[in-house]
Amino acid sequence: MKNRFERTMAAALMASVLWSPLAYAATDEQKKAVEAGVEAQTKQIQVMVDQVFSYAEPGFQEVRTSAYLTDILEKNGFKVTRGVAGIPTAFTATWGSGGPLIALGSDIDNLLGVSQFPGIPNVKPMVAGAPGHGEGHNSGMPLIIAAAIATKAVMEKNHIPGRLMIWPGVAEELLASKAYYVQAGLFKDVDACIFVHVSSEFGTAYGDLGQNGMVSVEYTFHGKTAHAAGDPWDGRSALDAVELMDTSWNYRREHLPLTQRSHYVITNGGGQPNVVPDLASVWYYFRDRSFGDVKALYDTGNELADAAAKATGTTVERRILGYAAPNFANKPLAEAAFLNIKAVGMPKWDADDQAFAKAVQETNHRKVAPLTDTVTPLSTPENRPRSMGGGSDDIGDIMWTVPTITIRYPSNIPNMIGHNVLSAMAMATPIAHKGVVVGAKAVAMTVLDMMTTPKLLADAKDYFNNVQLKTDSYKPILEKPAIWLNEKTMREMRPQMEKYYYNPKKYPTYLDQLGIKWPTLTAKE
Repeated sequence: MKNRFERTMAAALMASVLWSPLAYAATDEQKKAVEAGVEAQTKQIQVMVDQVFSYAEPGFQEVRTSAYLTDILEKNGFKVTRGVAGIPTAFTATWGSGGPLIALGSDIDNLLGVSQFPGIPNVKPMVAGAPGHGEGHNSGMPLIIAAAIATKAVMEKNHIPGRLMIWPGVAEELLASKAYYVQAGLFKDVDACIFVHVSSEFGTAYGDLGQNGMVSVEYTFHGKTAHAAGDPWDGRSALDAVELMDTSWNYRREHLPLTQRSHYVITNGGGQPNVVPDLASVWYYFRDRSFGDVKALYDTGNELADAAAKATGTTVERRILGYAAPNFANKPLAEAAFLNIKAVGMPKWDADDQAFAKAVQETNHRKVAPLTDTVTPLSTPENRPRSMGGGSDDIGDIMWTVPTITIRYPSNIPNMIGHNVLSAMAMATPIAHKGVVVGAKAVAMTVLDMMTTPKLLADAKDYFNNVQLKTDSYKPILEKPAIWLNEKTMREMRPQMEKYYYNPKKYPTYLDQLGIKWPTLTAKE
């Protein structure tokens, strides 16, 4: 029998094991279990990806999409809170107790004017002029849900403390929701966040990711109507002010930083030519590499708008429609995720997958490259080329609030055009489904690492506070969410689109419902 000293030392040793940072470190067995949990959802993943593709809802109008996804989450034991941050289609879905709180998110909206039949290699809209998933946002939340369900099951079985919070990127194509999530405090207790985005590659990154921050603003000019031929001198044209502002901005471009991107559309140009317009609007996106540079562009836009109003005898008001911070991803989290991405590996593409990818590329005169069979190396500040500006993603607002990474998963074809019908062609096919499965496995495994290894979260927080926040600080430009956007479009388009909604009870896949054989390699009229 052990003496008191031995018993005391044994108890102390046991306590040190139970409370050490690695006491709940995810085992290989647990990671295999979470992979199996995702694999078991393969059919449900296909249904979710296809269903959301068929709804094809743009920003702030993701009504069917949001209802469908939250119903699945509730049925799987998550507590759903709808309409968060004052945005009707936004929600959080939470589960768990004790331990860290890990947020998991992806976007759910699509783009205007890119309706496209999936599974064919030629351009063919389902409904002419309607929105469509011309980037692939239909796949991200199905990935997150599958990962969360698998992780939840393993945590329950192994009594691993921790909490999950699922959230959707509403109106990402308008860059118009995530800053409001932050403002509303949705992430105030979150320890870390994983975001996922569709790609043709499988990988992740850390540091300054080279994307531009952005402010979205609409300028509305007010003038005075008059007969455009009989007495134009009695009018003051709001359209003249819009055109003068646009001309002024285009002259100013030569003297702006090389990294800036700015673009606009005239959203209201007046009624008819023989009436001097008393109301006209123009919508700008101002993008650049830092918070300060974005603010400088915005200030310049305001100055030119005021000058155009003064020159035309009109007045101007402005309204913020969206905002996105520059992207900066967390190093410890990215390194942990990359190990899991390598362990999972690429999907097993078959001959049909490769044939369809090649048909899309050749039909649309894109560079031919096979679906890749290798994981993309970890992207770092050292191996990335210097950024000269480009696109934006409002995940940046969350990245500047809590330690966050983006995992890109391989659900699309290489060398497609972004924000285009070409990027919709594969997004309800086996290519998309297979990419979501491997992405969900990597996310679930990384969440287990976060839940079971306190040092990982401590290191992530240290990097966030002592590296990232030393480079800049979060300075959003906000008003209120522009939840009215796209409402008129969907009111007009939805009745035509509804006949294309997927019915999984009747058809095994969306392609089956549409009468499209996989793989279709020639143009379909």
